[in-house]
Amino acid sequence: MSTYDDDQNLDFFDESETREAARRPRRRMRAGSGGPQRPASPPPGAVALARLAGLVALAIVVVVGLVFWVGSCQGQSKHDEYASYMEDVRPIAQSSAATGTAFVNALGQNLSLPALQTKLEQWSRQEQENYDAALRLRPPGSLQSAHQQALGALQLRAIGFAGLANALAGGGSKTSTEVADSLAQQAQLLSASDLVWTNLFHLPATETLRRLGVTGVIAPPSQIIANPEVISPHSFGLVYGRLNSTTSSGNATGLHGNALVKTEAVSGGATKTLVSSPPTTVDVSANLAFKVTFQNSGNFQEVKVPVTLRVVVSGKSVVTKTEEVASILPQHQATVSFENLNLPTSAFGANAHVHVNIAKVPGEKELSNNSASYPVFFSLSSGG
Repeated sequence: MSTYDDDQNLDFFDESETREAARRPRRRMRAGSGGPQRPASPPPGAVALARLAGLVALAIVVVVGLVFWVGSCQGQSKHDEYASYMEDVRPIAQSSAATGTAFVNALGQNLSLPALQTKLEQWSRQEQENYDAALRLRPPGSLQSAHQQALGALQLRAIGFAGLANALAGGGSKTSTEVADSLAQQAQLLSASDLVWTNLFHLPATETLRRLGVTGVIAPPSQIIANPEVISPHSFGLVYGRLNSTTSSGNATGLHGNALVKTEAVSGGATKTLVSSPPTTVDVSANLAFKVTFQNSGNFQEVKVPVTLRVVVSGKSVVTKTEEVASILPQHQATVSFENLNLPTSAFGANAHVHVNIAKVPGEKELSNNSASYPVFFSLSSGG
């Protein structure tokens, strides 16, 4: 074999092996072989579905937030509505109650009948103004019924005061008993107005606020007659008799006056009655008090009677106190107590006197029995 033939054979085998290697496919890498792997692509539509789920979740959060926000706003709005209404009602309720206080106080004053009649007419107008003010209010829907009852209570008060004024105006030809009965009948409208306000406005409104969960809002009370006794026929009889004895100029007719009955020193549980002579030894303790008793010696009720006690040492007043008796009936007694005297050391062992005086009432002519002066000797109590 020639060299040429050998070269040809070698070229043939070399070329065959190269071509065979080129045609041989590459083997894929088996899983777990340790070589780098490319992540598997998500299935079609998975990304869009995930995005949609996120948007839905976000929308739910937003909606829930809006629901709570709207509920909170509505709750605050409801609270403000009820609070605003009650704040508007409160001054009306207070103004109306104030007329009742003024009325009761007037019954205990030394007025003439025309003066009291004028006041009653003024209070009736005041209640009518309160009614008009309440009529302009716009209550929340659930309080419409209760608001109507508040209006009714104010109207009863306006009518009641007007009726009292008319009863006084027409009392000239009637007996005191008839006038007293007429006044008591008219005054029942005032008591009825309290029942209406309390039971048909205040209680239902309070229950409505509780049921609706409105906290911090209070329905205002309004009471015009706290003590029913002051508008009883008996009380009106006393008031009418007293006022009827007073002229328009303020002069009282008939028998009026008070008489001092006794003065007592009470100390350490012991009581001593002071006398004009000889001096009474008074043991001074922390609870020392002087009690003054007097009697209405006239035929009419007396009101606002001042009683004054003075302790005089060596001609100088060291203690002065005045107490007022609101009312005392004819031929009845009243006792006034003077406490916390704070006597100075100069009062002990010195020439001392206790002076008592019952102030003159309108129409009183006999004043000799209104006052007394008692000599006393102040001594320190053995009990301290």
